[in-house]
Amino acid sequence: MEISSFFSTRDLNAWFGKTLAVRAVNMSFAENTVSAIIGPSGCGKSTFLRCLNRLHEEVPGARVNGTVLLENKNIYSKDVDPVELRRQIGMVFQKPNPFPAFSVFDNVAVGLKLAGIRKSTILKDAVERSLRMAALWDEVKDKLNDAGTSLSGGQQQRLCIARALAVEPRVLLMDEPTSALDPISTAKIEELVSELKKAVTIIIVTHNMQQAARISDQTAFFLLGDLIEYGATSQLFTAPKDNRTERYITGRFG
Repeated sequence: MEISSFFSTRDLNAWFGKTLAVRAVNMSFAENTVSAIIGPSGCGKSTFLRCLNRLHEEVPGARVNGTVLLENKNIYSKDVDPVELRRQIGMVFQKPNPFPAFSVFDNVAVGLKLAGIRKSTILKDAVERSLRMAALWDEVKDKLNDAGTSLSGGQQQRLCIARALAVEPRVLLMDEPTSALDPISTAKIEELVSELKKAVTIIIVTHNMQQAARISDQTAFFLLGDLIEYGATSQLFTAPKDNRTERYITGRFG
Protein backbone atom coordinates (compact mmCIF):
# COMPACT_ATOMS: atom_id res chain seq x y z
CA MET A 1 0.00 0.00 0.00
CA GLU A 2 1.10 3.59 -0.56
CA ILE A 3 3.20 5.03 2.26
CA SER A 4 1.10 7.30 4.45
CA SER A 5 2.39 10.66 5.61
CA PHE A 6 0.80 10.00 9.03
CA PHE A 7 2.21 6.72 10.40
CA SER A 8 4.30 4.18 8.51
CA THR A 9 7.10 1.64 8.67
CA ARG A 10 9.92 1.21 6.18
CA ASP A 11 12.00 -1.97 6.03
CA LEU A 12 11.30 -2.69 9.70
CA ASN A 13 13.17 -5.69 11.15
CA ALA A 14 13.05 -7.01 14.70
CA TRP A 15 15.22 -9.61 16.43
CA PHE A 16 15.17 -11.62 19.63
CA GLY A 17 18.87 -12.35 19.99
CA LYS A 18 19.86 -13.94 16.68
CA THR A 19 16.28 -14.82 15.74
CA LEU A 20 14.73 -12.54 13.13
CA ALA A 21 11.09 -12.24 14.22
CA VAL A 22 9.87 -9.49 11.85
CA ARG A 23 11.35 -9.12 8.38
CA ALA A 24 11.48 -5.95 6.26
CA VAL A 25 7.91 -4.81 6.90
CA ASN A 26 6.57 -1.81 4.97
CA MET A 27 3.14 -0.63 6.10
CA SER A 28 1.23 2.63 6.28
CA PHE A 29 -1.65 3.66 8.47
CA ALA A 30 -4.08 6.42 7.60
CA GLU A 31 -5.26 8.77 10.31
CA ASN A 32 -8.52 7.91 12.10
CA THR A 33 -8.73 4.35 10.82
CA VAL A 34 -8.62 0.90 12.39
CA SER A 35 -6.01 -1.53 11.05
CA ALA A 36 -6.12 -5.18 12.12
CA ILE A 37 -3.17 -7.55 12.12
CA ILE A 38 -3.96 -11.26 11.85
CA GLY A 39 -1.90 -14.42 11.51
CA PRO A 40 -1.09 -17.67 13.34
CA SER A 41 0.59 -17.71 16.74
CA GLY A 42 4.27 -16.85 16.64
CA CYS A 43 4.10 -15.06 13.29
CA GLY A 44 5.43 -11.72 14.56
CA LYS A 45 2.18 -9.80 15.06
CA SER A 46 2.76 -8.70 18.66
CA THR A 47 6.48 -8.14 18.08
CA PHE A 48 5.68 -5.83 15.18
CA LEU A 49 3.14 -3.96 17.32
CA ARG A 50 5.67 -3.43 20.09
CA CYS A 51 8.14 -2.01 17.59
CA LEU A 52 5.65 0.76 16.83
CA ASN A 53 6.14 2.43 20.22
CA ARG A 54 9.62 1.15 21.06
CA LEU A 55 8.54 -1.41 23.63
CA HIS A 56 10.34 -4.21 21.78
CA GLU A 57 13.72 -2.70 22.62
CA GLU A 58 12.91 -3.08 26.34
CA VAL A 59 13.25 -6.88 26.01
CA PRO A 60 16.78 -8.06 26.89
CA GLY A 61 18.62 -9.08 23.72
CA ALA A 62 15.98 -7.59 21.42
CA ARG A 63 16.80 -5.07 18.72
CA VAL A 64 15.18 -3.24 15.84
CA ASN A 65 16.33 -1.65 12.62
CA GLY A 66 14.48 0.15 9.90
CA THR A 67 12.27 3.20 10.21
CA VAL A 68 8.97 4.02 11.89
CA LEU A 69 7.62 7.41 10.88
CA LEU A 70 5.01 9.38 12.80
CA GLU A 71 4.18 12.40 10.66
CA ASN A 72 7.56 12.08 8.92
CA LYS A 73 9.53 11.93 12.19
CA ASN A 74 11.47 8.70 12.79
CA ILE A 75 10.53 7.48 16.28
CA TYR A 76 13.89 5.70 16.50
CA SER A 77 15.87 8.91 16.12
CA LYS A 78 18.34 9.54 18.94
CA ASP A 79 16.55 12.74 19.95
CA VAL A 80 13.22 10.94 20.57
CA ASP A 81 12.42 10.21 24.22
CA PRO A 82 10.76 6.76 24.34
CA VAL A 83 8.70 7.71 27.39
CA GLU A 84 7.32 10.80 25.70
CA LEU A 85 6.77 8.78 22.52
CA ARG A 86 4.55 6.32 24.39
CA ARG A 87 2.27 9.17 25.34
CA GLN A 88 1.73 9.77 21.62
CA ILE A 89 1.53 6.06 20.77
CA GLY A 90 -0.35 4.36 23.60
CA MET A 91 -0.84 0.66 24.15
CA VAL A 92 -3.48 -1.66 25.57
CA PHE A 93 -2.38 -5.20 26.37
CA GLN A 94 -3.95 -8.63 26.13
CA LYS A 95 -4.82 -8.89 29.81
CA PRO A 96 -6.25 -5.91 31.70
CA ASN A 97 -3.49 -4.45 33.85
CA PRO A 98 -4.82 -1.66 36.08
CA PHE A 99 -2.35 -0.57 38.73
CA PRO A 100 -3.46 -2.61 41.77
CA ALA A 101 -2.67 0.00 44.42
CA PHE A 102 -4.46 2.78 42.54
CA SER A 103 -8.06 3.89 42.57
CA VAL A 104 -10.12 4.08 39.40
CA PHE A 105 -9.45 7.83 39.30
CA ASP A 106 -5.70 7.50 39.84
CA ASN A 107 -5.40 4.73 37.25
CA VAL A 108 -6.69 7.14 34.62
CA ALA A 109 -4.81 10.19 35.95
CA VAL A 110 -1.41 8.54 36.40
CA GLY A 111 -0.01 9.50 32.98
CA LEU A 112 -1.07 13.11 33.43
CA LYS A 113 0.51 13.28 36.87
CA LEU A 114 3.74 11.82 35.52
CA ALA A 115 3.65 14.59 32.93
CA GLY A 116 3.60 17.13 35.74
CA ILE A 117 -0.10 18.03 35.78
CA ARG A 118 -1.29 18.61 39.35
CA LYS A 119 -4.25 20.98 39.10
CA SER A 120 -7.26 19.06 40.39
CA THR A 121 -9.79 20.61 38.00
CA ILE A 122 -7.69 19.64 34.98
CA LEU A 123 -7.24 16.12 36.30
CA LYS A 124 -10.94 15.70 37.08
CA ASP A 125 -11.98 16.93 33.65
CA ALA A 126 -9.44 14.69 31.90
CA VAL A 127 -10.45 11.61 33.91
CA GLU A 128 -14.14 12.13 33.16
CA ARG A 129 -13.44 12.79 29.47
CA SER A 130 -11.30 9.68 29.18
CA LEU A 131 -13.77 7.46 31.01
CA ARG A 132 -16.55 8.75 28.78
CA MET A 133 -14.47 8.04 25.68
CA ALA A 134 -13.91 4.52 27.02
CA ALA A 135 -17.68 4.08 27.56
CA LEU A 136 -17.08 3.51 31.27
CA TRP A 137 -18.09 6.75 32.99
CA ASP A 138 -21.69 5.79 33.76
CA GLU A 139 -20.55 2.52 35.33
CA VAL A 140 -17.82 3.94 37.57
CA LYS A 141 -18.70 7.59 38.27
CA ASP A 142 -19.71 6.61 41.82
CA LYS A 143 -16.70 4.29 42.26
CA LEU A 144 -13.83 6.62 41.39
CA ASN A 145 -12.15 6.05 44.77
CA ASP A 146 -12.49 2.25 44.59
CA ALA A 147 -9.52 0.15 43.53
CA GLY A 148 -9.21 -0.29 39.80
CA THR A 149 -8.87 -4.03 40.36
CA SER A 150 -12.33 -4.13 41.97
CA LEU A 151 -13.95 -3.74 38.55
CA SER A 152 -14.97 -6.63 36.31
CA GLY A 153 -12.56 -7.89 33.66
CA GLY A 154 -14.29 -6.02 30.86
CA GLN A 155 -14.44 -2.84 32.93
CA GLN A 156 -10.77 -3.18 33.80
CA GLN A 157 -9.87 -3.37 30.12
CA ARG A 158 -11.90 -0.25 29.37
CA LEU A 159 -10.20 1.40 32.36
CA CYS A 160 -6.84 0.61 30.75
CA ILE A 161 -8.12 2.13 27.50
CA ALA A 162 -9.18 5.25 29.41
CA ARG A 163 -5.73 5.40 31.00
CA ALA A 164 -4.13 5.34 27.56
CA LEU A 165 -6.54 7.95 26.21
CA ALA A 166 -6.02 10.39 29.09
CA VAL A 167 -2.72 11.64 27.66
CA GLU A 168 -4.37 12.20 24.26
CA PRO A 169 -2.34 9.82 22.08
CA ARG A 170 -2.23 10.09 18.31
CA VAL A 171 -2.12 6.30 17.88
CA LEU A 172 -3.52 3.51 20.07
CA LEU A 173 -2.01 0.03 19.79
CA MET A 174 -4.13 -2.88 21.03
CA ASP A 175 -2.63 -6.36 21.48
CA GLU A 176 -5.49 -8.90 21.47
CA PRO A 177 -7.45 -6.69 23.90
CA THR A 178 -10.50 -8.96 24.07
CA SER A 179 -8.90 -12.41 24.20
CA ALA A 180 -9.35 -12.64 27.98
CA LEU A 181 -12.90 -11.26 27.98
CA ASP A 182 -16.39 -12.75 27.78
CA PRO A 183 -18.55 -12.18 24.67
CA ILE A 184 -20.53 -9.28 26.17
CA SER A 185 -17.37 -7.41 27.22
CA THR A 186 -15.82 -8.20 23.83
CA ALA A 187 -18.79 -6.64 22.05
CA LYS A 188 -18.45 -3.48 24.19
CA ILE A 189 -14.76 -3.16 23.32
CA GLU A 190 -15.52 -3.64 19.61
CA GLU A 191 -18.20 -0.93 19.73
CA LEU A 192 -15.73 1.30 21.55
CA VAL A 193 -13.02 0.78 18.92
CA SER A 194 -15.40 1.82 16.16
CA GLU A 195 -16.23 5.00 18.07
CA LEU A 196 -12.66 5.82 19.12
CA LYS A 197 -11.28 5.95 15.60
CA LYS A 198 -12.93 9.35 15.29
CA ALA A 199 -10.29 10.62 17.72
CA VAL A 200 -7.31 8.27 17.38
CA THR A 201 -5.70 5.92 14.86
CA ILE A 202 -5.99 2.31 16.06
CA ILE A 203 -3.84 -0.71 15.21
CA ILE A 204 -5.12 -3.95 16.70
CA VAL A 205 -3.60 -7.41 16.80
CA THR A 206 -6.29 -10.06 16.94
CA HIS A 207 -6.46 -13.84 16.63
CA ASN A 208 -10.16 -13.48 15.85
CA MET A 209 -10.68 -13.05 12.12
CA GLN A 210 -14.39 -12.31 12.57
CA GLN A 211 -13.41 -9.46 14.87
CA ALA A 212 -10.98 -8.10 12.29
CA ALA A 213 -13.70 -8.25 9.65
CA ARG A 214 -16.17 -6.44 11.92
CA ILE A 215 -14.12 -3.52 13.17
CA SER A 216 -11.19 -2.78 10.85
CA ASP A 217 -10.78 -0.67 7.75
CA GLN A 218 -7.56 -2.42 6.70
CA THR A 219 -6.21 -5.86 7.55
CA ALA A 220 -2.67 -7.22 7.39
CA PHE A 221 -1.79 -10.92 7.32
CA PHE A 222 1.55 -11.92 8.85
CA LEU A 223 3.23 -15.30 8.45
CA LEU A 224 6.61 -16.37 9.89
CA GLY A 225 7.69 -12.76 10.38
CA ASP A 226 6.73 -11.62 6.89
CA LEU A 227 3.93 -9.28 5.90
CA ILE A 228 2.15 -11.40 3.29
CA GLU A 229 -0.73 -9.11 2.39
CA TYR A 230 -2.17 -5.77 3.50
CA GLY A 231 -5.24 -4.11 2.09
CA ALA A 232 -8.84 -3.07 2.59
CA THR A 233 -10.50 -5.50 4.97
CA SER A 234 -13.40 -6.19 2.64
CA GLN A 235 -11.01 -7.05 -0.18
CA LEU A 236 -8.64 -9.18 1.89
CA PHE A 237 -11.43 -11.35 3.30
CA THR A 238 -13.40 -11.76 0.07
CA ALA A 239 -10.70 -11.74 -2.63
CA PRO A 240 -7.23 -12.16 -1.13
CA LYS A 241 -4.38 -11.72 -3.59
CA ASP A 242 -2.04 -14.27 -2.02
CA ASN A 243 -2.83 -17.98 -1.82
CA ARG A 244 -1.37 -18.15 1.70
CA THR A 245 -3.83 -15.51 2.89
CA GLU A 246 -6.74 -17.43 1.39
CA ARG A 247 -5.58 -20.67 3.00
CA TYR A 248 -5.34 -18.99 6.40
CA ILE A 249 -8.68 -17.20 6.40
CA THR A 250 -10.46 -20.33 5.13
CA GLY A 251 -8.93 -22.38 7.94
CA ARG A 252 -6.73 -24.62 5.82
CA PHE A 253 -3.71 -23.81 7.98
CA GLY A 254 -2.78 -21.83 11.08
